[in-house]
Amino acid sequence: MQVMKWSVIALAVAAGSTQMAMASSQSESKGFVEDSSFNIFNRALYMNRDFRNGFTNQTPANKAKGERKGYREDFGLGIRLLAESGFTQGTVGVGVDAHSLSSIKIDTGDGRNGNGLFSRNGSGEAEDTQSEVGGAVKFRVSDTVLKYGNQFTGSPVFSTDDSRILPEVATGTMLTSNEIEGLELTAGRFTAISSQTATGRDSNTQEGQTLKSANIVGASYSFTENFSGAIHASDVEDFWKKKYVNLNYNLPLADDQGLNFDFSYYKSNDDGRKLAGELDNKLWSLAAAYSLGAHKFTLAHQRSSGDTGYNYGIDGNGTIWTANSVQYSDFIGKDERSWQARYDIDMTTFGVPGLSFMTRYVTGDNVDRGAGLSEGKEHELNIEAKYVVQEGAAKDLSFRVRNAIYRANSDFYGADVNDFRLIVEYPLGVL
Repeated sequence: MQVMKWSVIALAVAAGSTQMAMASSQSESKGFVEDSSFNIFNRALYMNRDFRNGFTNQTPANKAKGERKGYREDFGLGIRLLAESGFTQGTVGVGVDAHSLSSIKIDTGDGRNGNGLFSRNGSGEAEDTQSEVGGAVKFRVSDTVLKYGNQFTGSPVFSTDDSRILPEVATGTMLTSNEIEGLELTAGRFTAISSQTATGRDSNTQEGQTLKSANIVGASYSFTENFSGAIHASDVEDFWKKKYVNLNYNLPLADDQGLNFDFSYYKSNDDGRKLAGELDNKLWSLAAAYSLGAHKFTLAHQRSSGDTGYNYGIDGNGTIWTANSVQYSDFIGKDERSWQARYDIDMTTFGVPGLSFMTRYVTGDNVDRGAGLSEGKEHELNIEAKYVVQEGAAKDLSFRVRNAIYRANSDFYGADVNDFRLIVEYPLGVL
């Protein structure tokens, strides 16, 4: 990895030597107010999970709330107000970002909640409403930005999750530099992360523990228009250390045909007090996708090895950037091997712009469940449909249906479940 890291930087410096004379983002700043934006993002999410063998909520209906039958059902609305200023003019630009996140419970019957959409009160009932606000200050010199405060992150080794009504929010410092064309360097330190169901800045927990600190670094570089690579690393205090590598290559074949190859690799080891238990894992995936007009066919293989399976969560519940991390399962058990076949179609070619469909099947086996236990096996079928309004007053309004059928011979994530989600999103650009 060290060889790759230095080769990336060396090539980037050589490639960027002719770019230094170009105008930087800061030199083209129009001003704090002039470059500002204000957006409202609305998401309605209906979600149910039917645990076929009564994995949870399984006791009879005459029991206490939250302990009834193997079924969870939630429906709610999330409203996000996102304000971003521009940068002041001058050598050092200064700006601020602010957000407000609110959720409203529309329906979740007694004993049916628990899909991670809402926090719960002392009686186990979902809260009717909840809100949080946050902000960050940012500085820019040339094409380098330093941000401190509350923010959403998208690093392969520290990624806030946005799979429910509201996203996780991390608190800390992030430095992003794009001084050389094609090369992005990142570094950050985070000391807290909120969950998707609570308003506290440090409400995300794993094994009853909160985040102490997470230091991350990363570099990504576009070698050519069709070939890029990235390397990232993290040190999550008293939990684990991770390294991540990605290579992505596009091979155009014709005007409407092409191949894409994507390789991802994680190496993880426990650290310090091992607050989430032992971790010794190598996880990699390789996906190959063939595009033919409106159609795309994908095959992927993923493999886990080491003394344990892969682990994540305290470093953000989106920190799993491999091919077979799908709607319900991630296929990351100890020694697990998994295969995926996927098909996508874009209906624009057939006269319905904005409409798309996807289906995929993933199967995994060879999971080491421990001494005396049989080999673990799991499989998942996903079917999705999405429509985005293309014009008019409702432009960008989208409707998405996601359905997963998951089966396993052991309790990886709760054996045998049907997961259904209906998502309606409406982004509004006010400024």
